[in-house]
Formats: sequence, C-alpha cells, structure tokens
Amino acid sequence: MTSPPATPTAAGQAPRPAPAAPHAERPARIARGVVLALLLVAPFIGLYPVFMMKALCFAIFACAFNLLIGYTGLLSFGHAAFLGSAAYATGWLARSAGWSPELAVLAGTLLAAALGLVIGLIAIRRTGIYFAMVTLAMAQMVYFVCLQMPFTGGEDGLQGVPRGALFGLLPLADDRVMYYLVLALFVAVFLFVQRIVHSPYGQVLKAIRENEPRAISLGYDVDRYKLLAFVLSTTLAGLAGALKTVVLGFATLSDVHWSLSGEVILMTLLGGMGTFTGPVIGAFTIVGLQNFLADQVGSWVQVIIGVTFIACVLAFRQGVVGEAVAWQARRRRRAG
Repeated sequence: MTSPPATPTAAGQAPRPAPAAPHAERPARIARGVVLALLLVAPFIGLYPVFMMKALCFAIFACAFNLLIGYTGLLSFGHAAFLGSAAYATGWLARSAGWSPELAVLAGTLLAAALGLVIGLIAIRRTGIYFAMVTLAMAQMVYFVCLQMPFTGGEDGLQGVPRGALFGLLPLADDRVMYYLVLALFVAVFLFVQRIVHSPYGQVLKAIRENEPRAISLGYDVDRYKLLAFVLSTTLAGLAGALKTVVLGFATLSDVHWSLSGEVILMTLLGGMGTFTGPVIGAFTIVGLQNFLADQVGSWVQVIIGVTFIACVLAFRQGVVGEAVAWQARRRRRAG
C-alpha cells in the first residue's frame, strides 16, 4: 500500500509521517502475512525453487528501483549496470578467486554501491530526462567494459560459478537451503525499504518528489538526500545481482544490458510505483511470464509481455496494487 503523506514542519526539521488509519493497515498486514506463509512453504507445494529464487532476486531489484523512482521521483535508465556489475564481481570472486559465497556477495554489493556513488555524483545534479539519459550513458559504458574485459568472459559470460557453503557450514548447493537464504534476504530488504520510507529521511524524500523547490526553500540539501537514495538503491540492486549469480551459477551480458533496465521499470509500473508490494508482484509476474511462456511461444514472449503491460496501463493506471489501494480508499470514503 502507499505511504501516508508527510506532515509539514518547520525549516530544517524532517517532516513527520501522518499516522495511518489502523483499519487501512490491517488488510495489508494480513495479505503480507499470507504471502510470507506461502513463500515459506513454496518448496514443499511443488513450486520450483530455482524459479522462486530468481523471482525473489528480481523482486529485490524492483524494490531497489522503486525506492528511487517511487519515493524519490528519480527515473534511472541504467539500473542494470549495478545489478550486472555486482553479478560479474561476485561470479569472478567465487569462481576464480575462490572466495566464500558470503564474501563474494558482500564484495559485489559494495562494488555496486561504489559505482552508484560515482555515477550518482555525476548524474544527481540533473533532473528529469537529463538524469535518465546520464544514467543510461554511464550504464552503456559499464556494458562495454563487461563486454571487453577478458575476466568477464565476453559474450559467453561467466559460467560455472559455485554456490559453496555459507560460512563454511550450510551447503548452498542444496536448493532448499539456498532458497531460504534468498527468502531471508528478500524479507530483510523489504523491511529495510519500509523502514527507510517511514523514517524522517523517507519523508524528506517524498517531499522532494512532490515539490523539490519547496524542499529547497525549507533548507534541505536536496542533492545530498537524492544522492544517498541513489546509492541505497544501487546497493540493493547490487545485492540482487550478486544473489542471482550465486543462485543460477552464471553472469552474462544480459545482466548489464539496457533492456534489463527497461524490464525493472516495467515490473515497478505494472505492480504499482510508490507502493511496497507492487514491485514484488510486478517482478513475479514478469519473471513468471518469461519462464513459463518462453518454451511455448519463443521470442513472442516479449510481445505478450508488451501487450500485458499496455493492457495493465490502460486498465490500472496506478499499477495493480496502486489501483487496489485507491479503490479501498474510495470505498472507505463512501462508507464514511
């Protein structure tokens, strides 16, 4: 569901979130509890663990992107660069350098954070389409590096990345062990994003999204707030890429291709930008369509996804979850 609007405060103080109505929060909490229960038993009810892990990795990616566009109002066309760079770094460290999976994932995530800081310092002073174009241009540079560097495997990518054992104890080669690790990290990321959005810092981000000149007039260092949001988003995107490499055992050029940046935009808009569960639903929808239709219709799967997106945009302009929240709000107003 969407976050409550910020309550204005004096200059220099973070706006306070307006208290949410208990009857509005209860259905969302029940729904999330049901979904979490289903995720916990997914390996035991016939759902393929590798598919579920891949979907959860992209759900983390979509949540990271939503933090940037949904709550800060910044559209990045180059987020695949952060997922892909972390994927390559994790794969190389785990396969060629012999690092343990936890250290390889951590290093890949930190690389994405550092790359996000560098690109953010360049792009953050631009707004609108100019910001989007700068991120796209920088992402294409990352793609070129991944294509040309010998340690990335070029067009073949990095293959045969071992899962290893977590802390030398838990064998990640077991799909169920790996699944519950990915699920735990997904839940942690989901709660982390919620905490950010509901914090005073998150309220400032939403104030910047709604009216940046007013936020500046209130004394906020807008560029610093946006840069931190950008780095947080790229860090979580890097975590998604690092986990994806460990899960699937490879990293390829598709992980840094501009089309993946388009897919995460599609996931976020389909589910509902500026909602917590929307990007998760969008990620599972897109990954599900790609996996279950690819063997049946081949390359036509992209056409089907495009038609699905157009239909959802026409029918659900705020995304699936956004429209559900709006309908619930209208129903409460009529009842009240």
